[in-house]
Amino acid sequence: MTKKQRALIVRDELEKLYPSVPVPLNYKDAFTLLVAVVLSAQTTDKKVNEVTPGLFKIADTPKKMAALEVSEIKELIKEIGLSNQKAKNLKKMSELLLERHEGEVPESFELLEALPGVGHKTASVVMSQAFGHPAFPVDTHIHRLMKQWKLTEGKNVVQTEKDAKKIFPKNSWNKLHLQMIFYGREYSPARGDTSRDFITPMLFP
Repeated sequence: MTKKQRALIVRDELEKLYPSVPVPLNYKDAFTLLVAVVLSAQTTDKKVNEVTPGLFKIADTPKKMAALEVSEIKELIKEIGLSNQKAKNLKKMSELLLERHEGEVPESFELLEALPGVGHKTASVVMSQAFGHPAFPVDTHIHRLMKQWKLTEGKNVVQTEKDAKKIFPKNSWNKLHLQMIFYGREYSPARGDTSRDFITPMLFP
């Protein structure tokens, strides 16, 4: 079975399981999504969603966030891992949005990745979910699933993203990466058995 054939099976089965997939993080616009994704690094979406209502009640715009002291931001996100560094990043990021982009989140991979705390994956999420540009954000969970399904031999998320973009149609990327996230959480946790995995080995002996 070729990778293209495997990819078609994966796509079809995920569409059956998750015909509609919301973004796991709660947000209302590009800025609040950007903040939520920055906060989600090395922590769970659930924990981020518990923290952001209080944060956004006080600072849901770059102007309001930049007006806070780092210590104030840290206090609002203290339940999140790496809160000290993330608080610094959120303040500086907000200041730069005001200085460089008139308080707007830029609709550009390059400009997004130039902001503190914003890597390629974060930029990809914002570009795909806030602005609708085709992107395929790959985290460690998607990387693991892609290897499990023998769709990549990538040693890291960078190569896995390239492989995913080669074998899946561009118009499916934005939805498919979310479907993979939901599938991984429900059927194939990072540790433990894969007895609930409907794709491996049942469809791929």
